[in-house]
Amino acid sequence: MAKILAYTSPALGHLFPMTPLLLELRSRGHDVHVRTLGSQVDQARSLGLAASAIDERIAGVIHPDWEASNPKQALKVAVRTFGERAAYDGPDLRAAIASVRPDLLVVDINSWGALNAAEASGLPWVNFSPFTPPLDSRGTPPFGPGLKPLPGIRGRLRDGVVRPLVLGAAERVMRPTMDRLRADVGLPPVRTADEFFRKAPLLLITTAEPFEYHHPDWGDDVVLIGASAWEPPHEPPAWLSEIEGPLVLVTTSSEFQDDGVLVRTTLEALADEPVTVVATMPAGVDRELVVPANARVEQFVPHGPLLDRAAVAITHGGMGATQKALSRGVPVCVVPFGRDQMEVAMRVQVSGSGTRLPVKQLTPKRLRAKVQEAMQCTEGARRVAQGYAASGGVSAGADAIERRLLRLPAP
Repeated sequence: MAKILAYTSPALGHLFPMTPLLLELRSRGHDVHVRTLGSQVDQARSLGLAASAIDERIAGVIHPDWEASNPKQALKVAVRTFGERAAYDGPDLRAAIASVRPDLLVVDINSWGALNAAEASGLPWVNFSPFTPPLDSRGTPPFGPGLKPLPGIRGRLRDGVVRPLVLGAAERVMRPTMDRLRADVGLPPVRTADEFFRKAPLLLITTAEPFEYHHPDWGDDVVLIGASAWEPPHEPPAWLSEIEGPLVLVTTSSEFQDDGVLVRTTLEALADEPVTVVATMPAGVDRELVVPANARVEQFVPHGPLLDRAAVAITHGGMGATQKALSRGVPVCVVPFGRDQMEVAMRVQVSGSGTRLPVKQLTPKRLRAKVQEAMQCTEGARRVAQGYAASGGVSAGADAIERRLLRLPAP
């Protein structure tokens, strides 16, 4: 069996979706090592993985995209953040390779320096993405603004006009940083973001149709493995059994995004509704929140037991929280704040698995209406859950790694 080294960015929303894939590979007899946040090393070891901490300076580079006033500025902030982290994560992965001496690498898509280090290493490697990356695809709109797919000639004309405006602008911002990082390890420049993210022999993405759009031109090197809805083992909170009637889960980003207004608005919007609201704020609880009698606010509660009881989930549009709900057939109401969240919100709407509400339109009245509408989307959420299951999950991802990269025979 093979020795596998996995490398993650400093985000729980990236480590947690990767974890079940690593556990699947371990269950098949592979020797799996993971380099991740120092706070998660003991947890990884308790699961049977060999684990060590990433360079602590990586987590010290904060992603302050909440300060951006428009999408272009937010992109510049993201490029600057990932570029600054790359100065540490590239050398950090090289040091891990020298220490572990792996046969194969699994690298988080947001660790740009590590992606380049993996490519330069000459080892077989996997690019692991817990969100839909900005890959080119015919018949779907350019990634970023959350445009609704438009079929026929009108769609082709619209996308043809918008694509260079969106992706062209993004690539003008990204290319200097990408090319500098690649030159530092002796790699040639890239022309497009698509080319950069598809350098790996295998790209695993944690989503599937019908939530994800149909991409017949992505090729065999891109494998969709469905929602990877893992969370650390925890006992359900004792108070959960005391809740009667419909439960509404609302959650914010695990990586600070200044999205606390979503919880504040939800508490106000549903204060007089016949539901119990449970809000989780993993990046930190707002101590000034006014919490009505039908609600409780926690920094962390395992979402699984809550979702098993939930009638609907309200999310910021992060792939992890949104797909965790949908994988259980729970419809969602998405209020996107930035990053890839506009795209997630549109996929929710198009798949019929919930509703979307632009953050600029966020008011208690509008949110209440959208939540009530989302509660009627159970059938669509169940279709999405079935699509995730049909993708094969992490078992399909492990199969692709073994057959395509490790050249192991099928059982």
